Amino acid sequence: MTATHTRQPRTSRQNWASGGTVFAAVMLMIGGVLSIFRGIMGIAHDTIFVTTNSYVFKFDLTGWGWLHLSLGIVAVLVSFGLLANAMWARVTGVIIASFIFITDFLSLPYYPIWSVVMMALTGWVIWALCVSGRGEAAAQYEAERHERTPHHV
Repeated sequence: MTATHTRQPRTSRQNWASGGTVFAAVMLMIGGVLSIFRGIMGIAHDTIFVTTNSYVFKFDLTGWGWLHLSLGIVAVLVSFGLLANAMWARVTGVIIASFIFITDFLSLPYYPIWSVVMMALTGWVIWALCVSGRGEAAAQYEAERHERTPHHV
């Protein structure tokens, strides 16, 4: 006798977890695109940024622009991986978002309001990637456990 296996309907916890991943992917893509624009500004015309002589950290703003540009490109690529629900993208997303957070913190004296907004956005990305991963892993475990349990018809 052949038993048919039907998938259990998705729980609200699973829906919430996948929603967190999509949120993180979209926010990381937006943050990445904004970092790309910020990098292009720093590379093309670094006199746009206000320089402060009394700041502890001194940067070459053209080099700073290249850093933002490269982080932004990687962030956009990782966001596509997050939309495909790849585990490598989740781990890389947390790492890239952390680097973006640090670069925004270090650029506080140049553009304080913009940096704080970007830090908040990046903090939400890190939070969503860390929290939604636990829910998806638990849901996947439960689904696999349910499939392994023999069903009698």
